[in-house]
Amino acid sequence: MSTPRRVRHEPAWLLHHRPWSETGRILELLTRDYGRVTLFARGARGPAARLRGLLQPFVPLLVCWSGRADGGTLTGAESGGSPPALAPDRLMSGFYLNELLLRLLPREERHERICDGYGATLGALAGGPPAPALRRFELLLLAELGYGLELAHEAESGAALDPDRHYHFQPGRGLLAVRDAAPAATALGGRELLAVAAGVLDDAATLAAARHVLRAALGHCLDGRGLRSREVMLALSRLERNA
Repeated sequence: MSTPRRVRHEPAWLLHHRPWSETGRILELLTRDYGRVTLFARGARGPAARLRGLLQPFVPLLVCWSGRADGGTLTGAESGGSPPALAPDRLMSGFYLNELLLRLLPREERHERICDGYGATLGALAGGPPAPALRRFELLLLAELGYGLELAHEAESGAALDPDRHYHFQPGRGLLAVRDAAPAATALGGRELLAVAAGVLDDAATLAAARHVLRAALGHCLDGRGLRSREVMLALSRLERNA
């Protein structure tokens, strides 16, 4: 159980909120020093609530609370900086990040790099294409949670990947060299995998390989449970292609 404490001006991001009692809200926050925490905000709803406009997703916060880190009472909040200017078509990517953290991030585990990476990713979404930013955050999240991917060596032999060969990715196991002369469409090129391992996500082929591997790896961590935000993003993408 968390020890009682008073925390002041803790950097945080709001991941999710829901109503509580008549005028309050339950806040799911990503904090820099305390990880993912749940706080109760009294009187945070309604047109007269002082914090109503501030306690929103994608707004950097400095929060104060008393009591336990998980289940404490919010005592204050202020802006922690300028929020990233996310265009309407990038908001769904932001909600995808939030849902990913809510599903995978344990409570009350300090992950400074995840919190810093989240803020940097929101900034990247505001200023550039979403795919590279999302893939880099997914790689960071998996590594920080102990599920880092070995994308530079073959799983069975431990040999370094050959840029000219093809490989299959198996979640929980790794990359396996393709033995067939004509690799299946799902096989991934060694050159692209090595680029993903190096964090160089600057072309369509490498991004496609990264997406394939990370979708499989995250699905494995989620025990096959889909993400609602991802389903919405895919549906919107299909609508755009068919428009």
